[in-house]
Amino acid sequence: MRLVTYQLDNRVAIGAVTEQGIVDLTAVAADMLTLIELGESGQQQVRECIEKATSFIPMESVSLLAPIPNPRRNVMCLGLNYVEHAAESYGARGQDVKIPEVPIVFTKATTAVTGPYSEIPFDSAVSTQIDWEVELGVIIGRRGKNITPDEAMNFIFGYTIINDISARDLQHQHKQYFKGKSLDGACPMGPWIITADSLPNPHQLQLVSRVNGQIKQNSNTQYMIFNIPAILYHLSRGMTLLPGDIIATGTPSGVGFARQPPEFLQPGDIIECEIEEIGIIRNQIGPDKAT
Repeated sequence: MRLVTYQLDNRVAIGAVTEQGIVDLTAVAADMLTLIELGESGQQQVRECIEKATSFIPMESVSLLAPIPNPRRNVMCLGLNYVEHAAESYGARGQDVKIPEVPIVFTKATTAVTGPYSEIPFDSAVSTQIDWEVELGVIIGRRGKNITPDEAMNFIFGYTIINDISARDLQHQHKQYFKGKSLDGACPMGPWIITADSLPNPHQLQLVSRVNGQIKQNSNTQYMIFNIPAILYHLSRGMTLLPGDIIATGTPSGVGFARQPPEFLQPGDIIECEIEEIGIIRNQIGPDKAT
């Protein structure tokens, strides 16, 4: 199933995407977080709504928002989770390559989350080094702590696409990731959540990013250093994961700051992030607010 949060006129609701259009799921839950918390019961109700549906909302009549527009807490992210990206990152800084022995974890503020087709704000007075990062997003389906790798996949509700937009100059200035990763609009997400039962092998998905139609990243989730069970194992050690938690699993090589010469996004640029079997998100960099 493909589950969306959409806006139609002034109403925000959740729905299921079908070949005929969107099936409204207001009768099941008011928002995506509530639906996720319903667990298997909620998903069964969604299936029944789809089976009984007689009216459908055309996709072109709605605006898709991030599947979880207002996350309960910060988006959890992995840094340097692909070997080639780790190599290009250290190389761009003139440092010896170090492959992480445990996941490098940081977070993005909830206010960074934006829609799959929303404009990304640009303010040259804040940052002039805006970079792209296509990532597979994992949505947690139920509460869990000290999750073992063997049981980890049972805790997943579904998957989405995330563009981990990064302000590299801020990241460098602050000596850590949070500020440079958390500017408003720096976490485009969507276009929907594809439920785990509809995507049985998330570790064999091609992921691509394009800027103005030119391919910048092209890799596969099979090359993650820490796969999804390992990620959940490390994150949940002594820390409870909650339904609706969002995890960005890292980006492959091809980011802008590591290119020779470095490339950064400019007002008007269009960034597409595509993941096999999930879809495409497409965002344009807005006009410079400093001018």
